[in-house]
Amino acid sequence: MKLPLISGQKLLKILSFKGFVSVRQRGSHIQLKNANGILITVPIHKKRPVSIGVLHKILRDSELSRAEFIELCNNI
Repeated sequence: MKLPLISGQKLLKILSFKGFVSVRQRGSHIQLKNANGILITVPIHKKRPVSIGVLHKILRDSELSRAEFIELCNNI
């Protein structure tokens, strides 16, 4: 399954749904943290989707499977 190109805003909604809370923001980057203490930085750029490499890193750090992420993309 191929990962979809999504905006930072949509990625932020998906991670918030999975229990991540915004901790701070500096410029166009928002840091999120969950109850386990995992810290993730999400870039929020208006005209560009999140790059595939950054998306892979965020999925790995957030412990989201590829299938679960794609399902959440389609439902949110």
